[in-house]
Amino acid sequence: MHTWENIPMDAEADFSPMETVHGSTIPTKLTIVHSTGVFLHNVVWCSCPGVDSSTTRPQTAFTFDVLNHFLIDALECKTSASSFFEKIRRMTNNCFPDTVPNRYRELMRVSRLWRDLMSRKWFGFAHNDEQKPDKGDLACWLVSQRYVVDGNFTAQHMVMRKPQLDISLSDGLGYMVKDQEYQTHLSSAVESKERSSCSNHRAVNAANISRSNLRATGVGATACARHGCFVPHSIVDFQKGERHMNIDYSICNALNYHSAGIDSSLIIYDVGCQWSINFLQRVAQSKGLSVPENMHIVPAVGKFHLSAHKLACFARYSLNFIQGAGHVDGEILETLWAPFNKISPTARSMSQAHRQEVLDDHMRDSNWKKIVGIMKTLLKKYKRALKGVDDTKSPFDELTLSLDPEKISIWKIDEKKAMEQRGEYLDIYQLQMNKAPTMAEIRLKLTESENTDTSKPGTVSWLITGINLEDLQDGLRADIRQLPTDATPGQKVSIEEKRQRLTARIAKFHETADAMTAGMDLGTATVHSDDPRFCYAGHDENGWGEVSDEEISEYIDEEILAEEMGIWMPSSVPYQDALALGLGPLQAEELELRKGQANDCLEKLRMALGHKAIIYRQYFRSANSTWAGTRSKQEAQRCQLKIDKCVRSYQRARSAMEGLGMDKATLGSLYQPISPTELSIDKEVTEENRFGQGSDRLAWFWRGNNASQGQDDAWIDESPTDLVYRVNWLKAKARWNR
Repeated sequence: MHTWENIPMDAEADFSPMETVHGSTIPTKLTIVHSTGVFLHNVVWCSCPGVDSSTTRPQTAFTFDVLNHFLIDALECKTSASSFFEKIRRMTNNCFPDTVPNRYRELMRVSRLWRDLMSRKWFGFAHNDEQKPDKGDLACWLVSQRYVVDGNFTAQHMVMRKPQLDISLSDGLGYMVKDQEYQTHLSSAVESKERSSCSNHRAVNAANISRSNLRATGVGATACARHGCFVPHSIVDFQKGERHMNIDYSICNALNYHSAGIDSSLIIYDVGCQWSINFLQRVAQSKGLSVPENMHIVPAVGKFHLSAHKLACFARYSLNFIQGAGHVDGEILETLWAPFNKISPTARSMSQAHRQEVLDDHMRDSNWKKIVGIMKTLLKKYKRALKGVDDTKSPFDELTLSLDPEKISIWKIDEKKAMEQRGEYLDIYQLQMNKAPTMAEIRLKLTESENTDTSKPGTVSWLITGINLEDLQDGLRADIRQLPTDATPGQKVSIEEKRQRLTARIAKFHETADAMTAGMDLGTATVHSDDPRFCYAGHDENGWGEVSDEEISEYIDEEILAEEMGIWMPSSVPYQDALALGLGPLQAEELELRKGQANDCLEKLRMALGHKAIIYRQYFRSANSTWAGTRSKQEAQRCQLKIDKCVRSYQRARSAMEGLGMDKATLGSLYQPISPTELSIDKEVTEENRFGQGSDRLAWFWRGNNASQGQDDAWIDESPTDLVYRVNWLKAKARWNR
């Protein structure tokens, strides 16, 4: 360009572009976009000999300055091209911006070229025609093999109307994978139909989510777990939710990127427990997947997501017990998605190639800021590590000095074996328990021995019937507590019918009792009253409350309501009196059945508490609508009803065992009382990997093996003191190692 001359802005209306001819001195009107505004100029083109131009009809020019401004605005402020150009138009003419030429479409095209040129310049390919960039060469990266994997369902992409017109400038050269190779892999991969054997994870259960207007329902990424840098050539699109075939491709590309000489890799994934089961098998069956030879892969789950898994996953997939993992939480991708989501609405309707370049550019900028700020970050982490060593070493040394050296030697051997072989060997970090015998198992054992001289045929079934009747009474009382204050006649009739059926069954049970005891006068039966601390009625804002017996039984003639009737059981007779009456065998059978009842209640209690923990962590806190929040609340209320029911049944079993003469040592160790404070799930289950738990203990019913040595029960294999100290010592050592 030789000379230019300003012309009025409204002259564009009369502008008819002329074909540029080499050596011509005829002025041409050109729209020039600068960071300070849009200008129209008369341009006289260069007429030097030997100079030619590849563009024959130039109408618009953008300065380097405005392109740099747009690039920084897009990266830092997440400004769209439309908004940016509207700003330029207002800077040109704030009163009448519509009179300024609109070069939005031209900006979209030129900014892509500028972005590509700058990327090639930064990575040394701008002036090198012989060497072309390969996969991931236009990306910043720090070498590491500690990866975290996650999906983002906000980064959607709509179906293009004319995909044949799309032109890619850097397909697969940045962070997004090469599209053709990725599509080839998807066409040959077979997605497994398996469902998660762990908790009800959304990532797995969303595998069939699809929308007809979307080409991609989201993206999956692999990043460095230490620094939070996206791994080059490992970002994939989702087609139907977060499937294994998508995540496998991302992970395999990350494992093969600059991994020479590295023989171990840590993969942190929300559903790592399920993903890792058949990963190597899927790699062997797919032509598009590969893992470096002799690469040992250690799966793990991030600390936040781990609390929603079943309890067995904690020790086997916790980052706390992986040597070399360091002090990471495995959730750093969640922080990277937050700024990333600001550009997702803009990129949603772009062409596929343009979207890929925009995503690459923002990931490149994210990595660049990580690199330039890594010195301050490392210094901060180093100071924190020094303080952490001081905070954890002293408690560990004190605990070690207070324990038996022989036991510590055994624990060290177990720890070494767990670190090397992992899997079930890592269960040493948990409070292990062998499953206590259930009521069904005890019933089978007692039924098989009914033919002995000390037992009468049918006594076991009769005793089981009595225990079931107690449960039915409890259920009826619970139904009454949950009736609304304005109960309808239909609801009252339903309660009446249940009472009548229950009354008939209790009467029949007592007739059988007369036959079992040969008509002895055994005194009064046992009347159970519910502990009000465990009588949650599921009240809500709709006015649910307790209804008095008078309101429910206005049409009932019985003097004693069915749910308040006493049920005679061998435990109703004092232990010494029962021995004198010859009821010792019956009491012994009931005692065994009550043990099974208590064991069943404790197992159901643990399951209900775990279910409630999952609801709170996975659904209730993340509910994104009033409807979802209400459903989560109702599900949590149902879990609470189950918890209270288990506790009430356990209390009846424990009271009966106490009346049947069980020794106080067993009651005080195996079957302790349950208090409402022990039913908390916020720390004992959902935050089991919290810091500073070296001196605390789980509720006794989570430990299971909480009896002293010398007990005859086959399911007890370790004293409570050794059990607690072993776990606490191993965890204290793991904290110090980190």
